[in-house]
Amino acid sequence: MSPIALLGFVLGYFLLLLLVAWRTSRHADNASFFIGNRRSHWGLVAFGMVGTSLSGVTFISVPGTVAGSGFGYLQIVLGHVLGYLIVAFVLLPLYYRLGLTSIYRYLDDRFGSTSHRTGAGFFIVSRTLGATARLYLVVRVLQDMVLDRLGVPFWLSAAVIILMIVLYTYEGGVRTIVWTDTLQTAGMLGGLLVCVGCLLWLTSQSPAGALDAMQAQGTARVFGTDPLARDFWLKQVLAGIFIAVAMTGLDQEMMQKNISVTTLRDAQKNVIVMSLVLLAVVALFLYLGGLLAMFAPTVGLQAGGDRLFPAVVLGHLPGWVQILFIIALVSALFPSADGALTALTSSTCIDLLGLPRRADLDEAARTRMRKRVHLGFALLFLLLVLGFRAVDDPSMVVLILRLAGYTYGPLLGLFAFGLLSARRPREGWVPVVALAAPALCAVIDAQQSRWFGGYQIGLELLLANAAITSAGLWLASLGRAHAPSAVATR
Repeated sequence: MSPIALLGFVLGYFLLLLLVAWRTSRHADNASFFIGNRRSHWGLVAFGMVGTSLSGVTFISVPGTVAGSGFGYLQIVLGHVLGYLIVAFVLLPLYYRLGLTSIYRYLDDRFGSTSHRTGAGFFIVSRTLGATARLYLVVRVLQDMVLDRLGVPFWLSAAVIILMIVLYTYEGGVRTIVWTDTLQTAGMLGGLLVCVGCLLWLTSQSPAGALDAMQAQGTARVFGTDPLARDFWLKQVLAGIFIAVAMTGLDQEMMQKNISVTTLRDAQKNVIVMSLVLLAVVALFLYLGGLLAMFAPTVGLQAGGDRLFPAVVLGHLPGWVQILFIIALVSALFPSADGALTALTSSTCIDLLGLPRRADLDEAARTRMRKRVHLGFALLFLLLVLGFRAVDDPSMVVLILRLAGYTYGPLLGLFAFGLLSARRPREGWVPVVALAAPALCAVIDAQQSRWFGGYQIGLELLLANAAITSAGLWLASLGRAHAPSAVATR
C-alpha cells in the first residue's frame, strides 16, 4: 500500500475526530472541560474507557510478548477485574459523596493542602511519563510504516500528531473525549478482529485449532508456577489488583470520566462493564499474539517484541488490512493521549493553581489560564516523546509498568493510609515520605539479587512502594491526636 494513501486515510480519520469535537464542544465552559457537566452516559464512558485503558501499548506490545511469555499478561488483567471492584464500591462512593472535581481534593480534606499538592504532583509525573511513553510507541510505528517512506523526520511527525490532539481537546475537554474515545475504541477493536480473522485465514486454522496449536507450542500458557519468578501467578494477580486501583481509581484521567457520569450507580455499572470487556479484549490480543508467533516463522520473519505485529501487517497482509491496521493504530493512540492531556490540564488548574477558587479571576480569565496550561503540557509531551525516541526501549509495556510501580506507589500509600487509618501525619513530612518511598524501592530493586537470593521482584514493587509510604506516614503521625477529619467519618 502506498504511504501517501495510508497517510490520506489517517488525515480523513482525524477530520472525523475534528467534526465530533466541533459538535460536542459548542457552548462548552470550564465545567464541561473538567467533568463534562456530569452529564455523560455511562455506556459511552465504559466503552470509551476500554480504549483508554488499552492504548497503543496493548495494541502493539502485548501481542509481541506472547512468543516469550505466553498468555502470562492475562494474570495481571484477572487481577485488574478484582481491583476494579474496589474502585467501584470503595473509591467511587467516596468521590461522589464529596462531589469532587479532582479526586486529589480528598487528600486536602483528609490531611491538608500540602498532601493535596503532593498527590496531584505524583499523578502529574505518573501520567505525563506513562502517556508520553504510550504516545511515543504509536508514533514510532507510524513513522516506520508510513512517514519514513515519505521522508518526514520523526520530530515533525510527533509535533503534528500532538497538534492534532490539541485541536480536538482544546475546547471541549471531557465532554468531547467521552465521544471521541468511543469512536476510537470501536476503530481499534474493529482492526483487531480483522487482523485475527486474516491471520486465521493465512494459517488455514480454525479458532479452536489455532488455540490447540498455541498450547502445543507452549505460547498459550497463562499461569506461572515458580514462586521465585517474576511471573508467579499470585504475584501477578495481586499486582494486577493494585495496579487497577492505583492507575484507574487513583488516576485523575480515568476518574475524571467516571465522575462525569450523572449518578454513582451508573458510574459503578461503567467500571464493572468496562472491566469485563477489557478482560475479553486483552485475551483476544494475546490470541492475536499467538497467531503472530505461529505465522512469523513461516515467512522467515525475525522481528520480535513491539516490532512483530507491524512487521507482519506491513510485509505480509493485504493492502486493505494495512489501512484498517493504521486506523486501528491511530484509534489506539489518541484515547490515552487526549485523556491524559485533558486530565493533566485539569489537575494542574484545580489542584496546583486552585483555579475554581480564584475569586480574583472571572470565567474568561480562568479559561485563558486553562488553555495556556493545556498548550504547556502539549509542548512537554513533544519533548518527552523525543526523549523516549532516544531511549527506544524494545518493550514499552514493561517499561510503563515499571514506571508505574515507582510513581503510583506513593499515591496508593497516601489514599490507603487516609481510608484505613484515623491518624493525621505531620503535614510537612508527607512530601518527604512520598519521595523517600520510591527512592528506597529503587535501592531494593537494584540489590534484589544480593538481598533475596533467587527471588525476583516484579510488579509487586508497587505494593512495596505503597507499604513504605503508609509506614512512613504512620511514623510521621506518632504523638498526634487520632481524631479523623470530617471527610473520613462521612
